Amino acid sequence: MAKAPDKPWPDGVRRVAHALQALGTGRAPVLLDAAARTAQQAADALGVALGQIAKSIIFRRLPDDTAVLVITSGDRRVDEAKVAPLVCAPGQSLARADAAFVKAASGFSIGGVAPLAHARPPVTLIDAELFRFDVIWAAAGHPHAVFRLTPQELRAWTGAPVADVTQR
Repeated sequence: MAKAPDKPWPDGVRRVAHALQALGTGRAPVLLDAAARTAQQAADALGVALGQIAKSIIFRRLPDDTAVLVITSGDRRVDEAKVAPLVCAPGQSLARADAAFVKAASGFSIGGVAPLAHARPPVTLIDAELFRFDVIWAAAGHPHAVFRLTPQELRAWTGAPVADVTQR
């Protein structure tokens, strides 16, 4: 499943490790043997339920180009129609973010977007469905890196509101 780093961590993983340290968690990112670019790959590598993977989905709020981070359960799909009224002023809308926007806004590549340690602080929402689990796992800045946390810790560390943001 996981291995100790045999070379220095990539920059994104280092940023997440520093953020976890600054929060006083006593935890560090875990490097997986195989890439976990999708929630299913992460769940398989960790031997956990798909819903325990905290996916970080970034949208682009138009027209102010603000990153909107939705942290959702791996077995759910984000419903943009539910997200938009929570993060957009009247007349604003959301769009899916392309890889270049995700990298510029978060400092992470798609497949490794962590819920914290972003290059520019995003507007963040947490999916209420994550609270079905005692333990969840999130990307740690690279497709091979994850870290363990609880939904309550995620809420406390990000200060983000919890909302119903998924499709039924």
